[in-house]
Amino acid sequence: MHRVGIAGSASNSVRPRKEKRFTYVLNDADDNKHCAGVNCLAVLKPSQPDNSSYLFTGSRDGTLKRWELGEEDATCSATFESHVDWVNDAVLAGGNTLVSCSSDTTIKTWDSLSNGTCTRTFRQHSDYVTCLAAAERNSNIVASGGMGGEVFLWDLEAALAPLNKSSEAADDDRPSATNGSGSSVPVTSLRTISSSNSISLQANVAQGYVPIAAKGHKESVYALAMNETGNLLVSGGTEKAIRVWDSRTGSKMMKLRGHTDNIRALLLDPTGRFCLSGSSDSMIRLWDLGQQRCVHSYAVHTDSVWALASTPTFSHVYSGGRDLSLYLTDLATRESILLCTEEHPIQKLAVHGDDIWVATTDSSVHRWPAEGRNPQKVFHRGGSFLAGNLSFSRARASLEGSTPVPVYKEPTLSIDGIPGIVRCEIMNNRRHVLTKDNAGSVKLWEITRGVCIQNYGPVSFEKKKEELFEMVSIPAWFSVDSKLGNLSVHLDTPQCFSAEMYSADLNITEKAEDDKVNLARETLKGLLAHWLSKKKHKPVSQSLVNGEIPSGRDISTRSITLSKVEADGNAENDCAVYPPFEFSTVTPPSIITEGSHNGQWRKKITEMDGTEDEKDLPWWVLDCILHNRMPPREHTKCSFYLQPYEGSTAQTVTQGKLSAPRILRIHKVVNYVVEKLVLDKPLDSLIDGPFAPGLSGGQLQQSTIGGDGSFRSGLKPWQKLKPSIEILCNNQVLTPDMSLATVRTYIWKKSEDLVLNYRIVPGR
Repeated sequence: MHRVGIAGSASNSVRPRKEKRFTYVLNDADDNKHCAGVNCLAVLKPSQPDNSSYLFTGSRDGTLKRWELGEEDATCSATFESHVDWVNDAVLAGGNTLVSCSSDTTIKTWDSLSNGTCTRTFRQHSDYVTCLAAAERNSNIVASGGMGGEVFLWDLEAALAPLNKSSEAADDDRPSATNGSGSSVPVTSLRTISSSNSISLQANVAQGYVPIAAKGHKESVYALAMNETGNLLVSGGTEKAIRVWDSRTGSKMMKLRGHTDNIRALLLDPTGRFCLSGSSDSMIRLWDLGQQRCVHSYAVHTDSVWALASTPTFSHVYSGGRDLSLYLTDLATRESILLCTEEHPIQKLAVHGDDIWVATTDSSVHRWPAEGRNPQKVFHRGGSFLAGNLSFSRARASLEGSTPVPVYKEPTLSIDGIPGIVRCEIMNNRRHVLTKDNAGSVKLWEITRGVCIQNYGPVSFEKKKEELFEMVSIPAWFSVDSKLGNLSVHLDTPQCFSAEMYSADLNITEKAEDDKVNLARETLKGLLAHWLSKKKHKPVSQSLVNGEIPSGRDISTRSITLSKVEADGNAENDCAVYPPFEFSTVTPPSIITEGSHNGQWRKKITEMDGTEDEKDLPWWVLDCILHNRMPPREHTKCSFYLQPYEGSTAQTVTQGKLSAPRILRIHKVVNYVVEKLVLDKPLDSLIDGPFAPGLSGGQLQQSTIGGDGSFRSGLKPWQKLKPSIEILCNNQVLTPDMSLATVRTYIWKKSEDLVLNYRIVPGR
């Protein structure tokens, strides 16, 4: 497992707090499939003989899915979406409760038979939560472990019990949790525990349920296992030792050493006497906890062992890992056989009757024959070998060419995923992103609508990027990444409000052609259109009605106050969503963000119900959407000198420096020059008030001239005599549709003020 940052703003950072980030994830057309590696599996067996079995999968795409299993097929019947980073493990407990953990540092509980309802979020861990364990017969006990070296033991019944209102109000400072709708619900509080060896249950009515903490790990925990009754817990990780705990009290019972690398997988037999461990040292070890020693070592794999599963009687073990191979080993006779090979490293195994489900770093999941009820049948086919007890014996056998032949060539059932994005690059028009997935397909996305507009197939990414290059300069107003397998687009204030375009360039016919359009504001309007329509039918909080910044505990740290926030005059009461910013409701993007209280959450834009407020959404997003207010925008103007071209007979039309919007087109500069040359004096509308402080020129107004370069008031008599003017920069003639920003970036290429030259072109 690789450390990958959380999709939103880091919650554990010690740096000065930034404003909350707003992220949206573009979902593929086939949302019933995973688009990144599958990290975990859990099988729910039918309670009645005629009921269906279900398989739950958790993925690096941040979602879990429930699959209804048939003999020949598997149908996705629910997607569980709330985690904002990789889902690392999932277990079934407490009847129909699904428990999941994630690199977003949370543990979440779900109604496993619902349509994807998250019932509670726990924020006890300080770092990525990597693994979970549940007791088969005591369905109320779940253990969690993570990269912070923390191990917690949870009593689900107590943890999920609702708190009364008085206890909720008694501790307003405690960490909070969110349910599926983003509403606040009670959560465990973080406690400082002084004991280094054992922690007893600490419950405080005012602060809610606190899990038992099993303290002792000094490094990351990667594997956990419990026995059937749940009174014994084993844990392992980068310390290379297995720790054994009394899960009723969290007290440490013993520590077992023998592995020489990270322990990645653990199993306990039903009685709790024997423990199996798989490690990155490529070895599988069998431990007798009564004797507190390793009784057998199995050199089966040629690389790291990442997954273990046993037969019901604990007589045989299935193992998989980085060498792509799935082996079955008889623990008593040490006989091993290669069942199958996958195309990607194996991450998780789940025995289901006579079959075994295999999850890999790929987005697909496969079911293979395993003879789980009678594993000896497999050995009757021949091809087995005797597992040595030293890792180099297996490596030597592999080098000598004695590679075993797999018993099975094809899985009996495949749950296909879709290729995940592995590379993405923002095009310089700042609206398109070029991506490449792990199947080699290159696609072009329009992020202001959240859609794939072109699938180029398996072509060269670099060549396609060169083909799509446009000589335009627009500020970087968003960032992207693909760590969830999908394209995630991040908006951070105030940078995201830096990009503007003319409505004519966006083909927005509903607005005047030279109206300026702020790309971030219109994108936010498109994303939150459904939420806004729902909100209109719900009561609005008084603070928002009065236009005040929501009162959260982080307000004191904000540097931008209302007095500094600009209201966009053109946008007043402009709630319309224009076509270039309409997001699909068929494959809606998902939002990842947080407000003042409830922590990060993830939800499709069509599933927002209008109740989300400043506790759930960043205040600056609400201010933009509800009040048309944006923070002050810097560097929206471009200063330049306008001078006759050397050797030109044209007179000097202006003295000193001019200032105009960065997005002003060169054809408007042409018209400005023409007016100055032909008329005895410039039109009053050309000069916007007094000269800017410190500048010896005026401001060039883009509003005087239409988007196509013609004056809005029709053709004036003097225009019939209009001379043909060329604008140059660095001796290069500029095309009329270039913006000042583009000229500065690609033609001028200097830090000092831009210099433009003009000349009259004879004979035109």
